[in-house]
Amino acid sequence: MRYAIAVHGGCGRWDGRDTRAALRGVRAAVEAARRVLAGGGSALDAVCAAVVVLEDDPLFNAGTGSTLNRDGDAEMDASVMVGDELRCGGVAAIRRVRNPVLVARRVMEETPHVLLAGRGATAFARRQGFRDYDPITRESRVRFRSAAKAAGGTVGAVALDAEGRLAAATSTGGTGLKLPGRVGDSPVPGAGNYATRSAAASATGRGELILRHAVTKSLCDRVAAGRSAGRAARETLQRLPLERGESVGAIALDRRAGIGVVLRGGSMPHAWFVAGGRRVIARMR
Repeated sequence: MRYAIAVHGGCGRWDGRDTRAALRGVRAAVEAARRVLAGGGSALDAVCAAVVVLEDDPLFNAGTGSTLNRDGDAEMDASVMVGDELRCGGVAAIRRVRNPVLVARRVMEETPHVLLAGRGATAFARRQGFRDYDPITRESRVRFRSAAKAAGGTVGAVALDAEGRLAAATSTGGTGLKLPGRVGDSPVPGAGNYATRSAAASATGRGELILRHAVTKSLCDRVAAGRSAGRAARETLQRLPLERGESVGAIALDRRAGIGVVLRGGSMPHAWFVAGGRRVIARMR
């Protein structure tokens, strides 16, 4: 079975300079995941490796460089999911960690729970050995003071490994100037992140919209019913009632290594690689 990886860097309004940097970022994320998969690693290992790269890049709204809430704090959401057993874990409104996606994975692997939030999530991270880390950058403070939006939103990855297992991971700093304690779609299974035996998907856009329409669950169900990843993503996003100027996007992957990348409004840096291909493909759509 061929392995495959796809990532996105969040939908939004990317300018020329940020576009070039964003494409370098998503390409680097795919390369990190590709090395994992080529070495026999799992789909879960691959999506975590990809999202860590994006969380560590301050250009993206996840991990380092996350947008700030109304109090000027960075509260981050992330989740992981493995399709063969519907195992999943997430963190919501977590503060002062470098890689929320790795804490989300530890929730899945080390607790009977699916989602930890707020101070409880941060306390759990400390008990698991994740050190205190300030993800707030100078640029995020400038955006906070000027009430400017980040170029993009949520980041995510989907992968298929050589054993036929699918996984998804999603991470975000959330909506800029959000109310403290607000939780978006990214840590919620079936909303911003989902994986089954048939498909894996990660979404980006306004969290409340994605939550209400269970976007990634709907997408994966369509693949299970026989649609390709691309068609399932198009059908799922097409039915969403977008507001004027709004954008929403998703990436999806099926068991045949079929990749779907769909965007409505705005632009979204994304990249992918399928075993047997010559190179990583990175595009801004």
